[in-house]
Formats: sequence, C-alpha cells, structure tokens
Amino acid sequence: MIIEHLPSIFLALMGLSVLIYAMLDGYDLGVGILLPMDDRQQRDQMIASIGPFWDANETWLVLAIGILLIAFPSAYSLVLNELYIPVALMLIGLILRGVSFDFRAKAVTHFQEMWDILFKVGSLMAATTQGYCLGMYVMGFASSWQAYCFALLSAAGVTAAYAYIGGAWLVLKTEGEVQRYAAKWSRRAGWLAAIGIGAICIINPIISPMVAERWLTLPGAILLLPIPLMSVLLIFVVDRYLRRVPHEQDFGCWIPFSGVATLFLLCLVGLAYSYFPYVVPNRITAIEAASASESLMFVFYGVALVFPVIVAYTIFSYWMFKGKSTALKYW
Repeated sequence: MIIEHLPSIFLALMGLSVLIYAMLDGYDLGVGILLPMDDRQQRDQMIASIGPFWDANETWLVLAIGILLIAFPSAYSLVLNELYIPVALMLIGLILRGVSFDFRAKAVTHFQEMWDILFKVGSLMAATTQGYCLGMYVMGFASSWQAYCFALLSAAGVTAAYAYIGGAWLVLKTEGEVQRYAAKWSRRAGWLAAIGIGAICIINPIISPMVAERWLTLPGAILLLPIPLMSVLLIFVVDRYLRRVPHEQDFGCWIPFSGVATLFLLCLVGLAYSYFPYVVPNRITAIEAASASESLMFVFYGVALVFPVIVAYTIFSYWMFKGKSTALKYW
C-alpha cells in the first residue's frame, strides 16, 4: 500500500525540491555573486536577466523546508537545532538580497551602487551558508575538526557551483560584453567547483565507512561509475563551449546552463545513492523520523495538489520570459 512507502515518497519529493532550488535559485545567487562593481550597465543587464524569476525560485526552498517540517518533524528539530546560526545568516542574506533588489530600483544614482554591493554580499552570504549547512548535514552534524573543515570545503564548493551556473545562465540570457564576462568567470568558477567536487568525492569515503562500502564494493561501484564519468564529460564540454564564447549567431547558448544543471542532478543522485534511506546521514532514517501514517496521508493529498501547481507556474513563467533578457527599465 502507498502508506508504507510515504516516508520514501516524501524523502524523494524533498530531494527533488532541493535539486530544483539549487538549479533555479542557484543561478540567481550566482548572478549576484558575479556582479561587477565597476560597470553599472553590466550590473543592470545581469539583474534584468533574473528579474522575472528570482523571487519565485525561492518557493522551492520553502517547499523543501515545509516537507521536512511536516513529514519529518524530529529530523527538522535536529537540523534546526544544529544549524541555527548558519540558517539565521542564510535568511539574513536572502532578506538582504530582496531588500537590495527592490531598493536599487528606487535609489537615486548616488546610492544604487551601495544596494548592488549589498545584493552581492547577500548572495555570497546565502551561498556560503547553504554550502556550510550541506557539509555539516552530510557529516551528520558531528562536532569535530574534520566535520568543520569538510563544511568549509562544502561552503566554498557550493559558492563556486552557484557562480558556475549563474554564469551559464547569463550566457543563455545575454549577449555582447556581459556574455563574454559571464563566460570568463563561469569557466573559472567551474574549475573551482570541479576541484571541490573531486575533493569531496575523495574525502567522503575516507570519513564515512557506509559511503566507502557503497562506493567501493561490488556491485555498487559499477552502478556508481557512470556518475563521475558523466560529470567529467559535462565539465569538459561546458568548459570548451565557454572558452569560445561568443559563438556565431549565439549557437548553442543553452549548452552551459543545461550541462551545469545536469551536473547538479548527478551530484544529488550521488548524494541520494550514498545516504538513502537516511533523512540525516548516519543519524536518523526516513521511517524513524516520519510523522504518523495518518498525518503523512493527509499531507500527501495537499502536496499532490500544490506540487503540480508550483511546477506549472514555474514552467509558465520561464516560457513567458524565454529568449534574451531585455534592457532594464524602471518606471
């Protein structure tokens, strides 16, 4: 019966929400990180590219946290207790981004640069704290120097990955100098993200016996092998494309964003393969953390109604604003 599988279903939905959030809000955080402070016109074009989307992208984070709270309340309590300070800093960063985005439109020329700086700072705060939270989560919130070092490595890797996909988004949505600027910095961020992913892949099985068993023993190692091979191929293809931007008639401008988004998907699949069925790695499983079956069934009906609506308006908004972004204008 479906009730027996509800904990796994909600765990999968939460993972999917996190993935979509990382792809969508990840690119607009990346755009904020890449803002050049010496060129207002480029900043205007970059912010125009995320204008119709950035606020709605955060819906997926709300959905993921909502599922964690309602479907896995004991895991939610554990996560919030262990990550209270970095989560608070992340929220401050997101609030700072929202305020800066709106106020830059209303500020006189003298103050607009200040709000752009704060938008960049907020983007960096949100990206680094999310990476730190991910690292501590993967480490099961262990209180050791190894866990803190891993979390800092994760913070740097996630920040680079967001800049990577942010630059890829700008290659897709802009032209001219902004596109060239984005390709240059996206390529550099891609190198850092690749180094971070490689380092985490080396460190993870060393510090976690469960991960080592799943990654390095048969038949698990064979099942896992396509993920690193495809990741290396995607990074190579995206790097070669970005190296030659701009292409004639903007050929294949979708390739970098699609490639980096697929890379994000592969990373999540690797994470799920490593730790399923744990909600918090090495601490609590989905079944142990799940709410009562009656509560899960009630929530399931709600999610079954809400989830398609969120997907539909997300697709609709991206379809409505497809193509290159237009000049930024305020009335």
